[in-house]
Amino acid sequence: MIELKSRGELEAMRAAGLVVARTLELVTEAARPGVSTKELDELAEQTIRDAGAVPSFKGYHGFPASICASVNEQIVHGIPATSQVLADGDLISVDCGAILDGWHGDSAVTIAVGAAVSAKDLALSDATRTAMWAGVEAVQPGARLTDISYAVQTAAERAGEADGIEYGMILEYGGHGIGTEMHMEPFLPNVGKPGKGPRLRPGMALAVEPMLTGGGGETLELDDGWTVVTADGSRAAHWEHTVAITDDGPWVLTAPA
Repeated sequence: MIELKSRGELEAMRAAGLVVARTLELVTEAARPGVSTKELDELAEQTIRDAGAVPSFKGYHGFPASICASVNEQIVHGIPATSQVLADGDLISVDCGAILDGWHGDSAVTIAVGAAVSAKDLALSDATRTAMWAGVEAVQPGARLTDISYAVQTAAERAGEADGIEYGMILEYGGHGIGTEMHMEPFLPNVGKPGKGPRLRPGMALAVEPMLTGGGGETLELDDGWTVVTADGSRAAHWEHTVAITDDGPWVLTAPA
């Protein structure tokens, strides 16, 4: 029951993906010390709507904002707020989605705020991004779903060995199918043995999105019912791209033009 798209439909998803890419570019430029996450959310919503698109997240199961803005120990689903003001040295993960002509794009970046971000936090973000790209490269026709999971996991483990840190892997959250809805089958774990799950076919689209922490992999959900944080207070990073499967391999639909 995994949605298959025609070439034209994937191109429509690419148009939505470009809206997301441009939005994240502007948010990244604006994420500076003294700026609130609410201001970033307002910028994102205006950018999405100016492009003729609709924010995927706003109102989704009651979520109140157009982006998820997760700062420091927040892993995912952070709610933007006027009271959440970025400081020099913060690490913020911004997840963004847009709907254009009925098709979804979904992507996330982790942003180093100011000049005081620690080398450890920069390495954490780099490791997470590297794991994402390893997963993207595994999005190949004829492969199995968990080939992606295995690629993400092994890349994260290798990065940890190189950095001398055992990064925490978040198991409860992962990637997903995407297309006419934001979250569709299949769920894509970020950990797993290769060769399992459905076979990947041209026309499928997946969101590949690893989340790593600088400590353990245990999580807690805050009382707001959304924000997920590390149980040990360690910092977290989150990177994501929407990727289509084609006869020629992966097509990253949310990459900048």
